[in-house]
Amino acid sequence: MANQASAKWTGKMSMSDSVQQAGQKIGQKGKGWLTSVATRWGALHLLMGFLLGRAVILQELSPFAVPFFAVMYFLKKNRLLLIMFSVITGSAMQSTGIAASNFTAMVFIVVMLSILERRKKSDLHYAPLLSFLAVLLASNTVDYFTGHLGLYTAFMNVVEAVLSLILAHIFVQAIPLLTKRRNANHLRTEEIICLIILLASVMTGTAGWIVQDVAVDNILARYLVLMFAAVGGGTVGAAVGVVTGLILSLANVQAVYQISLLAFSGLLAGLLREGNKLVIAVGLLMGSSILTLYVGEHREILQSTLETFIAVLLFLFTPRSVMNEIATFIPGTEENESSQQQYLRKVRDVTVDRIEQFSRLFTKLSDTFVNPHLVEEASEEMQVEAFLAEVTRNTCDRCWKREQCWSRNFEGTYEFMSDMVHVMKREGEVTVNDMPKEFLRKCVRQERVMQGMEREFVRWQNQLYLKQQIADSRRLVAEQLAGVSRVMHNFAGELQKEGIHLHLQEQQILQALEGMGLSVRDVDILNLEEGKVDIEIVQPYCQGRDECSKLISPLLTDILGEKITVKEKGCQAFADGSCKMCLGSAQEFELLTGVAGAAKGGQLLSGDCFKIMEFGPGKMALAMSDGMGNGERAYRESSSTLELLQQLLESGMEESLSIKSVNTVLSLRSPDEIFATVDLALIDLHNAKAKFIKTGSTPSFIKRGDQVIPISANNLPIGIIDDIDVDIVSQQLKPGDLLIMMTDGIYEAARTVENKTLWMKRKISELKTNDPQEVADCLLELVIRHHYGEIHDDMTVMVARVDRYMLPWATIPVPNAPHIDRPRYVS
Repeated sequence: MANQASAKWTGKMSMSDSVQQAGQKIGQKGKGWLTSVATRWGALHLLMGFLLGRAVILQELSPFAVPFFAVMYFLKKNRLLLIMFSVITGSAMQSTGIAASNFTAMVFIVVMLSILERRKKSDLHYAPLLSFLAVLLASNTVDYFTGHLGLYTAFMNVVEAVLSLILAHIFVQAIPLLTKRRNANHLRTEEIICLIILLASVMTGTAGWIVQDVAVDNILARYLVLMFAAVGGGTVGAAVGVVTGLILSLANVQAVYQISLLAFSGLLAGLLREGNKLVIAVGLLMGSSILTLYVGEHREILQSTLETFIAVLLFLFTPRSVMNEIATFIPGTEENESSQQQYLRKVRDVTVDRIEQFSRLFTKLSDTFVNPHLVEEASEEMQVEAFLAEVTRNTCDRCWKREQCWSRNFEGTYEFMSDMVHVMKREGEVTVNDMPKEFLRKCVRQERVMQGMEREFVRWQNQLYLKQQIADSRRLVAEQLAGVSRVMHNFAGELQKEGIHLHLQEQQILQALEGMGLSVRDVDILNLEEGKVDIEIVQPYCQGRDECSKLISPLLTDILGEKITVKEKGCQAFADGSCKMCLGSAQEFELLTGVAGAAKGGQLLSGDCFKIMEFGPGKMALAMSDGMGNGERAYRESSSTLELLQQLLESGMEESLSIKSVNTVLSLRSPDEIFATVDLALIDLHNAKAKFIKTGSTPSFIKRGDQVIPISANNLPIGIIDDIDVDIVSQQLKPGDLLIMMTDGIYEAARTVENKTLWMKRKISELKTNDPQEVADCLLELVIRHHYGEIHDDMTVMVARVDRYMLPWATIPVPNAPHIDRPRYVS
């Protein structure tokens, strides 16, 4: 029997060699045809069914075939008969009893699933339970009719059913990996283990195939271990060796030593995965040889060595592309990380493309609103004709002299009426003195004509005003759409920015921190661009010693050559007692602010509102708003104005367009006369440049030593008219400057003073303190004392001092510190 099987296998080997040679000769077209045949005919599934049907463990149990069939019922139902035939064929090569049991179990599964499908309860999760029931009932039924049913056989049947239940759970995870196309870019650990168990189970079907005293299952086992050790390293290689050796030892109890042999060989080969394929093969050869020499006899040593050599040859002839493809699904490998990066890059590109589409859409809408061809304005002559037609319809059409004026003397009458229209457009009205003498002599309805022209002129002016309003609104909408388009375009550009891999820089920083005696678990660089550094570090809990601010931040400042500060820290943020900190670039300047205010009449609610906000990296905004009137209504208007302005600035919209958008919202929100002043100062903390936008607000002042610089702009408060011109005043601030912003309650306190700006400059220059809060308190107290303790209006003053940002701790010079090469970013 063994000789026949050996002869059959020899024939199959020669046939496969010829097929392989033929496949090498044909081109890409032939390879595509073979792939198509394997896919459409399911050659892989038929081979798996044949080998799993033939696989036997403990010399009498066949728990692999039925779970495989149950899972394939849901995955490849169109090939079910072929799969059943392949399983029965493989089972028949072992014994007719196993074939009968497997056939009966598969029929039972088909019947049960057909019943469940009729009730619409069929699901892949039923496969393990059905496998258990099918194997248990089929095995006991066959043993009963053959007369072999007894206590021992019944117990073994229960063991086989339990194994089928477990294998069905494993096959549910593993078989779809070989059947369906996965969208995920890596396999989970449990999926890898399930896949290894499936492959080892398939290899069990080759047990007993001997070619020149060489076991085929041992060759395939070593080859499998070698492949996974080469792509996954020592951990994966050892795990694959243990699982494969365990399953093969169940098929042949005398080969228990295969567990330790394959595990040790996989570990040793995986540790050498950094070398080339030959080095990895040598590692497997050494591992298998050591254990074979320890437990084997002379004949077994030669046989095992030959099997290992054949597995090594198969591995050496395996294309590198196949190994790279397998490595993309193994977590932790470079290929897997590259695959993840490609996947994320693809997702990012799709997102950027969609944002760019919306940006172009808003740009197109903006162009549509400002297109001059949308509304064709009538010429002045046509407007005059329409005006006169409406006037004559109400006056001349019922006059008894209409025939004489318009039919016999049309040109003269039209010229007289046109002259009066031009006079009315110029003067706003028309009188008898403005009428031509010839027209006065002939027209008998002079008063009615003048009244009709005045009525029509009012209506005409209203129409022109509405048209102008529509044009202004269209222009405002176009500007806002264009601003949204620019924001989305800039956001897409930020997403598109891509840096090179920063693994080297992370290792350099990690080594420098460890050189200081710090126990750092992980360093993750998100951005290393100058001025935009963003680094995340995880370390054990420091017991409140504040190592992130006292050691890590100064050390990174010395290494990177720019100020680094702790942006955020989570002390003992994780259950394992570790802390996560976020470090980034520090600004060159900082603001110290102080605010003082009082409501009219000493009330609790003031109509003045203020905000100090950060709307970008290193950008601060100081905003004040004074609502119309006093009390709750003024407070609602001023606070809603600043809230909306903050949202627009944080979204990335330009400051002038943000002010115009707020103005549009306030002017359209209510028909009442509602307006609010806005005093906005935008300060870049990297270079201390400031931009001032003032809409109806009082001047601001910059105190630089003994010098006081007023900042003013002539803009109307927002909400009064639909369109406002926003003037932006720029000013370079210096360290030590005091920026003083105030509402009209402070600025106009000296009502008897004619030049209030000069009066305020003198009062500010007389201040002896440089503390922002003290300056704000002094100015408020000055105004209240000026009115003898009475508060005639809402008053708010906000003061900010510009200082150079000083790190809380001095930098730590590190000898032989690594030089961090900043990568180049490409958009």
